[in-house]
Amino acid sequence: MPPVHASAPVGVQEFLASGFAVKEHLASYLGLTAEEVAERLPQSKEDLAAMHPGAFDPDRAADFYEDTVGTAHLFELAAWHLSSADYIADTLRLQQQFARGDVLDFGGGIGTHALAAAGLESVRHVWFVDLNPQNRAFVQDRAARLGLSDRVSVHRDLASVPDQSFDTVVCLDVLEHLPEPSEQLMEFHRRLTPDGRALLNWYFFKGHDGEYPFHFDDPQLVDSFFLTLQRQFLEVFHPLLITTRVYRPLESGL
Repeated sequence: MPPVHASAPVGVQEFLASGFAVKEHLASYLGLTAEEVAERLPQSKEDLAAMHPGAFDPDRAADFYEDTVGTAHLFELAAWHLSSADYIADTLRLQQQFARGDVLDFGGGIGTHALAAAGLESVRHVWFVDLNPQNRAFVQDRAARLGLSDRVSVHRDLASVPDQSFDTVVCLDVLEHLPEPSEQLMEFHRRLTPDGRALLNWYFFKGHDGEYPFHFDDPQLVDSFFLTLQRQFLEVFHPLLITTRVYRPLESGL
C-alpha cells in the first residue's frame, strides 16, 4: 500500500458515496478482487447467522466474537453499512454535533464512526475498541489508507487503557450483544468526563423469526439495563429521527 500523506475526506457525503471506500478496502485487506467482494457481500448476513447455534454459547459471547466469526463479520458489517447508508449517515451527523476531545468508539466494527470522528476538528484522538482481531487489523489498515493513523489507536478492550477518560463515547449496535450491558453502562459512566456525552443505541430482540440470533433479550437483563440507564444518565435531546440517543452522565446517579 502506498503511503498516504494527507487525510482523505471522511464526511457524511463521502460515506454516502462509498462507505469510505469500504469495498476497495476489503478487497485490498483480504487480497480479493472487486468481483469476489461483490459476490460475498449479499450473502454475508446468512453466512454469519449460519454459525449459530452450534458455535454460539451465550456464556462465551466474548470468545465467539474474538475467535469464531473471523472475517465473516467484516463482510456482514460492510453489507449492512452500505444497505443502511441513509440511517448511518444520520448517526454520523449526530456524531458531528456531539463528538469532541478524546473519543471512545466501543465495539466499532469496521470503523465507520471511528474514522469519521477522527476527521472532525473538534476531536483530538479516537480510541477504537473491538474484540475481533480482524476488525482491529482492518480498521488500522483503513486508518492508514485514509491518512488518519496518528488520530486513531486500536485496542482489544478498555483494560488496555485503564486510566483513559473520554469526552465522548460512541457505542452503536453493540449493547444488545453483551451478556451484561448494565455493567458496560457503568463502565462508560466511570470513564466519561463530567461534561461528556455518550451516543448509544440498542436492540434487545432476537427477531420475529430468530433473524438476530446473537442478540440478548432476557427480560430481566433488559429491565436492569433501563434501570441503570435512568439512574446514571440524563438524555440530551436531539432532533434526528433515529434510534441513537445522546446522554450525559449524572454526577452520582439518582
